[in-house]
Amino acid sequence: MKRSFAFCILFFGFSNSIQAQTPTQLEQIGYLLEDALLYSKQYLIPATDGAVYQASSAWMNSAKKKKDWEILVGIHANTFKVPKSDRSFTINNSDFKFLQLEGTATSAEVPTALGNDDTFVLVGDLDGQEVRLKTPKGVNQEYITYPYLDVAFALPSGTEVIGRFSTKTKLKRGDYQVYGFGLKHNLSQYFPRLESNKIHVSAMSFYSNEDISFDFLDVNTSFGNLGINNLNGIVDTYHYQLSVSKEIKRFEILGSFIVNTSDFNYIVSGEKGEIENVLPVQQIINQLLDTIQKRKTNYIGEVAVNYGFKNFNILSAFAFGKFMNFNVGVSYKIN
Repeated sequence: MKRSFAFCILFFGFSNSIQAQTPTQLEQIGYLLEDALLYSKQYLIPATDGAVYQASSAWMNSAKKKKDWEILVGIHANTFKVPKSDRSFTINNSDFKFLQLEGTATSAEVPTALGNDDTFVLVGDLDGQEVRLKTPKGVNQEYITYPYLDVAFALPSGTEVIGRFSTKTKLKRGDYQVYGFGLKHNLSQYFPRLESNKIHVSAMSFYSNEDISFDFLDVNTSFGNLGINNLNGIVDTYHYQLSVSKEIKRFEILGSFIVNTSDFNYIVSGEKGEIENVLPVQQIINQLLDTIQKRKTNYIGEVAVNYGFKNFNILSAFAFGKFMNFNVGVSYKIN
């Protein structure tokens, strides 16, 4: 009821643009956008939740205090395992106000953005004209892998500035990109007994931005395409990490605890549809997507092994919690 009331306010606000349409048509378009909003929430949220884990791993390649002004440049490959529980969700005809499954089925198991490439047809009646659309496919990948570059710069007093950046990674049904930066400080330098036993403790705070986009609903009506073919999830995450490590010859074994808080924003993007000549659909649905923005907190464990030889370091890390994430990287040290 609250959503329908919100749509009415939006439609009346744009009354100068839509005088040619009947109240029935406006109500039906409103119901269609409500159904798209409901679908988008269930379709994209598993992917943005997973993106937070992908951005959390392997920020700290060593808990040791580095030499002043030392620079470490690394190339990493991050692999995220897509859990089965987040690959699909159930839709029922009773969930929708405008759309219905084609045929006799009243419910279906459809893919999320992390799911397979199954599709179903949804139909609706817009003032006597049939509207047909296919449900969006998922990435259809059990593992999602992307490369990124990171750089660490050691300042005096055991502090490091760290940054990471990935180019836009092409997924089967969309794109993924992440960047971030943070500060790490070595704590064990204040406890000589720990240092003498080659035990190291460091704390870190960092920020990451994840941008994940997917092909969404290609909806054609008698007024033109709705222009909601692409759906973006943009996540701003603040991470806090405490790591303890033990040196054993050339190896350093790290255990970390990470807490992060993420703000999620969802927007319809891409080329606007022909319906924009009649009704600003992208603006309307983006205002309504604001209603599903939310903040989440995650608690993540990570274990990692760092192997050093000459000026190179090889890091392998495994992060776990709600999801599982693997990371491997090679870094070169510039003294």
